[in-house]
Amino acid sequence: MRLLEQFGLPLLLVAMIVVFAVNPTTGAVFSSEANINNILGNQAVTALVALAMVVPLVAGYFDLSVSAVTGLSNIAVAAIIGPYGLPIPVGIVIGLVIGALIGFLNGFLVAKVRLNGFVVTLGTYTFLLGVIAYYTHGALITSGIPPSFGDWTSETTLGVPRPFILLVIVAAIIWYVLAHLPYGRRLASIGSNEDAARLVGINTTRVIWTSFVISGVLAAAAGALQTSRGGAGDPTIGSAYLFPALAAVFLGATAIKPGHYNVWGTIVGVYFLATSVSGLSLLGADVWVQPVFDGIALVLAVALSTLIARRRERNAAKTALPQ
Repeated sequence: MRLLEQFGLPLLLVAMIVVFAVNPTTGAVFSSEANINNILGNQAVTALVALAMVVPLVAGYFDLSVSAVTGLSNIAVAAIIGPYGLPIPVGIVIGLVIGALIGFLNGFLVAKVRLNGFVVTLGTYTFLLGVIAYYTHGALITSGIPPSFGDWTSETTLGVPRPFILLVIVAAIIWYVLAHLPYGRRLASIGSNEDAARLVGINTTRVIWTSFVISGVLAAAAGALQTSRGGAGDPTIGSAYLFPALAAVFLGATAIKPGHYNVWGTIVGVYFLATSVSGLSLLGADVWVQPVFDGIALVLAVALSTLIARRRERNAAKTALPQ
């Protein structure tokens, strides 16, 4: 039963791949190198946004602003290296700094001022979408962006899209920090019981604050990657990644470490959703299928992760009772 909980979603992903690969209608296109590279490369941005959510969620705090931070970073990087003509590294660094500053502000309001994290980051999300709309007037930023900026993310290494390789590297770093460093254990302690963590000497304010900064940097990195992938600053992406990333995060909490937000479960969740939508699209599904599928997946994932967490709590309580 435990193994089924841990690896149920990965096995479902494998089953989904097999079904679409052998289906006569979808098989040839779905199994093509172009489609596989497209799924792996395109979903790297969504996965980075999802990972940005995971870090503060381990401590029990939502960061709903990550999608808008990605959108703002996308616009900022495109504008800096395009119309303003600054070097590509400068544009990327400024994009990351913007993300860090927004995360710093979110962390200050949540960890220091003790405001509700859900409300604060939802407000930040809405505010940033307004800033994007004001700056761009709804128009793409394409002028002056050097083609070389998109060349890196459009190429492969050993047949694997470079954005996917970048994602795996970032995911491995975040996993190591959360699973093997004291900082990750402190985050988990806060997520389990913040008052108890404070009583044993953990500086909960600093740890939570830092988690929002890390979240902002990861979301901004996703924006810079999207600029390279799309070759433009797109004012619509600020809202495009929120619900797919949320769905992936909650799906991920049902796998690998069931009942806990975790890195590899989240990655599996991202590619499960992407594979499903890709296969359904090849079957002729209309454009409304993706948001409907993401919404259903989000509700089911929340329900499953909640039920798993409750069952674990009941089992722990039974174990703690004297025999």
